[in-house]
Amino acid sequence: MTPDAMDTHAPPLGGPAILRQRWSDVTFLHWRVEPGLVDPYMPAGCSPDVVDGSAWVGLIAFQMSKSSFFGSPSIPWLGDFPEVNVRLYSIDENGRRGVVFLSLEASHLIPVLIARAAFGLNYRWASMKLETAEGTVSYRTKRHGQPDAASHIIVRAHHDSAVNAALEADPIATFLTARWGFHENHFGRTIYCRNQHEPWPLQHAELVHLKDGLLAAAGFQGLADRVPDSVLYAAEVTTVFASPRQGNRRR
Repeated sequence: MTPDAMDTHAPPLGGPAILRQRWSDVTFLHWRVEPGLVDPYMPAGCSPDVVDGSAWVGLIAFQMSKSSFFGSPSIPWLGDFPEVNVRLYSIDENGRRGVVFLSLEASHLIPVLIARAAFGLNYRWASMKLETAEGTVSYRTKRHGQPDAASHIIVRAHHDSAVNAALEADPIATFLTARWGFHENHFGRTIYCRNQHEPWPLQHAELVHLKDGLLAAAGFQGLADRVPDSVLYAAEVTTVFASPRQGNRRR
């Protein structure tokens, strides 16, 4: 990827919005890996998206809220919960860049079941908590029935406006966060689901604490023992999703 190949502003959604959500207290932890390590996880028709010679594995934590469907009022209980996901970065045969989710932890069972049925996403039901105190944000999650698939993340965002403003021109930060869709295997085909939101208000962040088993549960044993190569934070965005589009058959 060249530095000008991606944009912090989302392209047109390309269809009506079917789902709207607010994401807040968003933490992005990322590790560089060899592209060959993530290639087996790519859906049919997709390959690892690479920047600065590396593929990347992300551990992303945030609070989801104000979820609504087809323009309806938000549903407070149904769409208000923390999420922690493990994700990779993909590009398909049509040049569409996206995210591949290996796992998504959520604390409400009904949204987990809906997302698995509607999009094929690997949502897992978990016990979760998000807390803020003394300038830090803490995320805890433990998957029901799989206690080793747990994570405890604490970060502290930096508030130097000049330093944070430079992230807008950082091609790696853009690559890791400005992803305007996801690829997923669903009913024998690779689907591509577009999303759109305002540019991320990114801030540099300090990783205060990490004890994680989600990366290992997703297939990346030992990765959490390394210091992340990128730690970023964003206060909030509001995102909308379009209907998924079908692509290639599953390989």
